[in-house]
Order: sequence, then C-alpha cells, then structure tokens
Amino acid sequence: MRIHILGICGTFMGGLAQLAQAAGHTVSGCDANVYPPMSTQLQAAGIALNEGYDPAALRRKPDLFVVGNAISRGNPLLEAILDTGAPYVSGPEWLARHVLQGRWTLAVAGTHGKTTTAAMLAWILDDAKLDPGFLIGGVPCDFGVSARLGKLPFFVIEADEYDTAFCDKRSKFVHYRPRTLILNNLEYDHADIFADLAAIETQFHHLVRTVPANGRIIVRHGEASLERVLARGCWTPVLWFGDPDAPGAERLTGDDADGSLILSGPQGEIARTTWALAGTHNRANALAALLAARHAGVPLAAGLAALGRFQGVKRRLEVRGTVAGITLYDDFAHHPTAIATTLEGLRRRVGKAARILAVLEPRSNTMKLGVMKEKLPASLAAADQVFCHAANLGWNAAAALAPLGARAHVTEDLAHLIAAITAAARPGDHILVMSNGGFGGIHEKLLAALAQHT
Repeated sequence: MRIHILGICGTFMGGLAQLAQAAGHTVSGCDANVYPPMSTQLQAAGIALNEGYDPAALRRKPDLFVVGNAISRGNPLLEAILDTGAPYVSGPEWLARHVLQGRWTLAVAGTHGKTTTAAMLAWILDDAKLDPGFLIGGVPCDFGVSARLGKLPFFVIEADEYDTAFCDKRSKFVHYRPRTLILNNLEYDHADIFADLAAIETQFHHLVRTVPANGRIIVRHGEASLERVLARGCWTPVLWFGDPDAPGAERLTGDDADGSLILSGPQGEIARTTWALAGTHNRANALAALLAARHAGVPLAAGLAALGRFQGVKRRLEVRGTVAGITLYDDFAHHPTAIATTLEGLRRRVGKAARILAVLEPRSNTMKLGVMKEKLPASLAAADQVFCHAANLGWNAAAALAPLGARAHVTEDLAHLIAAITAAARPGDHILVMSNGGFGGIHEKLLAALAQHT
C-alpha cells in the first residue's frame, strides 16, 4: 500500500510512519515544518518528506492518506482530499487496523508519566526476549527510536487522550482496544479541547469500556478521578497499586541518594536492584510497568532486574551537559503537576544544599491559555530561582509568578533569558530546562554561554 501522511513530523505520526514502512508499505509524508529529530529518523528510514501541504500530493495517487490530528479544516491538502473524494483515515484508526489488530496491546494512559512508563514496560518485555512492538511519545534511550514493529503478540503504546483527528473528536486511545491497561493518574489538561475534567473522565470511561473481560486494568490508588471513571462501569479485573495500607499489595520503595529499588510483596521482599532514575513518581511508574509486564508473563523479579538496566527516556531529566561544575538538564514537563514532581525528584537527587535554577517555557496549548497559571508558583517552589520565557502568551507571566518574589525572572526575549541565567549560575548549580518544544535551541546556546562566561 502507498501511504501519504499529513503531519508526519509529529511524534505519534512519525512513529506511525516508521511502523508502516517496517510493515512493508511505501510511505511518504508532509508537514508544515520538516525538522530534526523526527525528520532525521524518517529520512534514515527512506521515507520521502515534503515541507508544506501542497495539493499536488494528490497527483501521486497514494492508496490512502493518513491525517494527523494537527491537521484542521482549511488545510489546502486536506481540502483537496475532501473535494476529490480521495481515501483518508486518521492515524489512530490506521494503527488499530493495520498494526494492533490481533495483537496483545498494552496501553499506558494518564495525564503524567505515560512516556516513561511505556518505555519501562517495553524495556521489561524486551529484556525478557519477547521482542515487543511499541509506539511511544518520546525516545527511550535503550532503543534509540520511538517506534518499532516488533514481533507478535505484544505491542506497547502510549495511550494519549488528545483528540483523534479533524473528523473524529474522540480521544486517540479509544481506537487501541488494549488487553492490559495502565491508568496512572488523571487531572485536568488539554484545555484547548476539553471543557473540564469531567469531559476527560468520559473519554477514559470510553477507554475502559474497550478492555476485554479477560484483560487487566492496573490503576493507581488515591486518584479520585480514576475512581469516578471506574464507577461508571467496568467489566475487567482491576488491580490497584500504590496504596501503602493495602494488605498483600506489591510495593516499590527506594532511596534517590543511592538509586536503590526494593520490591516487596505479601511475603516480604521479592527482589532489589539499583537504577538511574529518581523520584517517587518514577517508582510509581515502575511499579505499574512491573505489574503490567507480569500480566504478559514476566515475573516481577525479572522485571525489576530489567529496570536496573533501564537507561531512561530522552528529555526526561536528561543531562545535556556540564560546564564549570554547572549541570544542565532537559525535561518535557509542562503541566504544573509534572513540573513539581520533576523538581522534587531532582531535589532529592542533588540534595538540599545544591541550588536548582528552573527554566520554564509555557508552550503547551493549555499553558498558553493561562488555565494553569495560578498553580505555577507552587509547582516551582522547590527551585532556588525561576526563569520564565513568556513569549506568545495571552496572560501576564510576571504577575502569575509574583508570589515567588525575587526568585522569579520573566522575559519575552530568549537572548535576555540566557544572559540572565548565565549571570546567575555558579559552580555546583543544576539548571533544569522544562518545555514540551525545542525552546529555541536554548540548551546548546546556554551551554555555550556558560562556557564563555566561566
């Protein structure tokens, strides 16, 4: 089949393109901006890319157009597809039909931790020689790619609640029909498409309705939103995790200072190891991955041993460089809860004496709308200084961060931001850059500025 993908450089659509190519299809695609790292991955796979949405793509007469959810009515190529009656389908629907059908799908859903948990789960299954396929919204360091076709039956997918396409406003994950489902957490996000938390809970309920009776739903304890989702109807065995008072439940404890991980069960300690990650949120992610892998047949002790070799995911507290004793990290955090947990995890890793300089770009659609602005000061409380790039916002970032006092520095100019960070940094500091985008190449620019300054 000859496939042309609209919006191919997005993480999901780019991963889908690589899966389609691996499955034997001839794949091409276009995007408004063709840029690394996804463009590099796709070109290396032999996938032809075009910048822009030229209706001339119709002349190639592909068997099918696959439309990403970033494509809206008014897009010239989409309008030409509709006008000519050319065949098209959404990305999640294509994936469900051509990759997931007949496979044991293990899906990871939730507001936070999807990428890391899915990467852990794929790695545990791979370490057990099960050669799973996967499609993850990031690049696991252990695999070096965000998508792989793998072998039957197992396929791990990051189950995103964002909408499917211009013609299908259901969440992407309703197409996946998982046999094993992790529900990590659920709070309000994606304010550009969801009116409130209840609207998102409805989509999660739709997901729960697709899990078979012989499947398994693994749910984090203490999430009132997830309790409400399941109360609306559930036809699948549920395994709750993360309740410290539940008798007989598996627990995963550890110490960020030495990287220890200890897995315990009803009969006491099961196994222990050390790993490279930090934070209680990552231990919760790991426990969910271990329980999901057990449902697929991997013993808990073997799964824990695999996590001891897990290298993490790019852009999740990824060290980008060290200059004059100053360490620079890159992280994808862009929601206040994720910002807070990332900062707290780094704080436990570096100790109370070290300074953390938090650098934030409020770039997500939810952030740009200002829906979460009141929660930002509290989420940044663990940082010694905060630097915010406030370009293209519809709200006053300086006013929102005023409760932080002199610790907060806000500017719309990236060069001024880099200069301020460089002037403030000193040996022993940890600079944490948080954004869900490229942030104007700030990491390389900041490392260069720090090198020149010292």
